[in-house]
Amino acid sequence: MLRKLLGALCAVSLWVLPALAADKPKELVVGITTFLSGPASVFGVPGKNAADLLIADLNARGGILGVPVRAIFIDEGAGANQLMSEYRRVVLNEKAEVMLASVSSTSCLALAPVAEDLEVPNILWDCSSPRIFEENNYKYNVRTQAHTGAEMLAAALYLVKNKPDFKTVAGVNQDYAAGRDQWALFLTALKSMKPDVQVVAELFPKFGAPDYSTEISRIQAQRPDVIVNTSWGGDLDTFVQQAAARGVMTQATYVFPLGESSLERVGKAMPSGVIIGGRGDHYFRHPKHMQDTGFRDFVKRYREKTNAYPIYPVFHMSQAISALEGAYDKAAKANDVPWPSKEQLMAAFRDLRFRGLTSEVSIRADNQGLEDQLIGTTTWVPEYGFAILDRMSIYPARLVTPPIGLKSADWLAKIKPEMANDPSIETFAVQR
Repeated sequence: MLRKLLGALCAVSLWVLPALAADKPKELVVGITTFLSGPASVFGVPGKNAADLLIADLNARGGILGVPVRAIFIDEGAGANQLMSEYRRVVLNEKAEVMLASVSSTSCLALAPVAEDLEVPNILWDCSSPRIFEENNYKYNVRTQAHTGAEMLAAALYLVKNKPDFKTVAGVNQDYAAGRDQWALFLTALKSMKPDVQVVAELFPKFGAPDYSTEISRIQAQRPDVIVNTSWGGDLDTFVQQAAARGVMTQATYVFPLGESSLERVGKAMPSGVIIGGRGDHYFRHPKHMQDTGFRDFVKRYREKTNAYPIYPVFHMSQAISALEGAYDKAAKANDVPWPSKEQLMAAFRDLRFRGLTSEVSIRADNQGLEDQLIGTTTWVPEYGFAILDRMSIYPARLVTPPIGLKSADWLAKIKPEMANDPSIETFAVQR
């Protein structure tokens, strides 16, 4: 009887082992979706440039667990149907073991269920919709940066702290998932701290709109104290350039929570006094990290490669790749295997701590990343041909991120004004 039991246990163990470990591949194929065409490519191409540099560095160090990484890029600008088709093709035909998707929140909301269906680990490397994890319990999706609730709250806190006397506000936000979510969350946080604020306009131009004359005319007519625009990439560039041409960039306090990515591109169109966020604590002149050798070396090499300074999608790509390497290492050690299974890999992301180019990021039990937020106000100095950030504040991730189990809108509705003066918020002047 004992012999039969031992034989049965051995048979079970042999059957279970393939599910608990995987053969080490000759290469790790990683699919990466980003905008390579269209107006959002000014944002997406820097992400690809960063991936090229970082993966080359990774492979020069021996790859991941001794396995070289090969990236396959998918153009997010090709449209939803093509994106979905290419995502599946890269997983099924190219045998990608991990996917990094996406930039747009609309893309992420569409692709996250596909990753679950294909059972492929999917790193949400840049998209910001809080709905992905607040409304779903995903097994194969993980986000290596913050969602938009954190960045909108940080921007609202900075505004209330530094410009407390405003009475009216207008919003100009992209008409798609993220744009509407961002404005709603910002406004919820703002009203919880300043319940008497008056909203004089809520404008939603189309994603990729080439002309903002209607929105600018409405702003000129309403003359709000504060104008909030959560657009990013080419959309924000176009808005700033057209608003500057009509002389309205200095007629109110502008808040661009995602504006860091546009500073160099819009040049002199961006005046002093604009409140700018970097979707995380991301900035090529980061006050805590700009003197770090590794940080300075990367900024230098990136600029030599692209003739531009790195912007926040570059930093988000660095976090995704750092997290990928860290999760594989953690999973292999925790399970004592040469190459972890995808289930072991996904388990390793939980409670993972890692560094991209700036501050440490951690992944919660709900697969959501915790990321600090940097906000500043534009100023001009002789060294640059574009505005840089002064009066920077860094908001700790745990201060500005809703706890697990709470939806962002519900949590932000209970924010108190005194949070703007929380002692954990660090402040910095511009460093010459």
